[in-house]
Amino acid sequence: MGQFKVVDAGFMTTVQDLGRYGYQQYGVSVSGAMDHVAAKLANILVGNDENEGLLEATMIGPKVEFLDNAVIAITGGDLQPAINGKSLELNTSIAVNKGDFLSFKGMKTGLRSYIAFAGGIDVPVVMGSKSTFLKAQIGGYEGRTLRAGDILKTGIAPMSVSGIEIAGNFYDYGSAIVELRVVLGPQDDAFTENGVETFFNSKFSVTNNCDRMGYTLTGEKIEHKDGADIISDGISMGAIQVPSSGTPIIMMADRQTTGGYTKIANVITADLPKLAQAKPGDVVVFKKSTIEEAHMLLKNLENKIDEVKKQLYAKNKNIADEIIVNNIKSYNVRVNGKSYAVKVEEL
Repeated sequence: MGQFKVVDAGFMTTVQDLGRYGYQQYGVSVSGAMDHVAAKLANILVGNDENEGLLEATMIGPKVEFLDNAVIAITGGDLQPAINGKSLELNTSIAVNKGDFLSFKGMKTGLRSYIAFAGGIDVPVVMGSKSTFLKAQIGGYEGRTLRAGDILKTGIAPMSVSGIEIAGNFYDYGSAIVELRVVLGPQDDAFTENGVETFFNSKFSVTNNCDRMGYTLTGEKIEHKDGADIISDGISMGAIQVPSSGTPIIMMADRQTTGGYTKIANVITADLPKLAQAKPGDVVVFKKSTIEEAHMLLKNLENKIDEVKKQLYAKNKNIADEIIVNNIKSYNVRVNGKSYAVKVEEL
């Protein structure tokens, strides 16, 4: 076990994992890492379970003093991390010493960085998750963003080693245009033909109104047939609401659990990390996809992450094999005549 002290909290730094599932029926948002791929890779690099708690830093990273030796990894957007002023490589596990300082020079590409600590972050598990849900002030570290002077504990580290490296990012966080594949619905029939064409044929820009709850875009107005209000129904991450103003809003990790505006489409899960790294002013375009393609792309992404784990851990025998296997069983399930590959993890 170890500790680290927050000297400067940066713009917005919270403890997150992969989310708080099973409580949306009670109005509790899923929360979790905005860029789930970067969060998984950071934990993999230090030998943690993929769902372990870590820090999500937005725009301006924190300054941290290590009160004990540790192994860390930083992934996601490049906020230019440094140890004692010396630049660090992303996507690499790094040994740091007691008394070292981690800092960030400023945003270069992307918007969010993920900082994993070998052993994870020792905060209470609330409703099955360490994620911070800011609006309800639950989870994470006292249900809030980190502040200067906070001292956090890390858990018991697995048999991790430094020097593990992932070659390059899974995504190009520096793209001038962010292309998001979407599946139409569930209320695409509430829009005119011209409205749907505008949605797919226009360029939209991310406004300053973009946070963990949602991204408001600006651009051509999307036309409804008879109005934007519906009986409230459930909202998934990536759902694209279009209120009466015709301006699309993409719902993100801290979204409300239900909403009463028409939803024209949903960003596929495999593309959500690209959106999570988009900054104000970035251009967004939408490309039509299908549920079948979305499933295939997500499966390919998960297979790619699994392959990275196998390659990294094969080179580093000190990391326990159970981290790779993790009691996951695979099945093929048929629903309405369609076959799906399903993975089940024993808890």
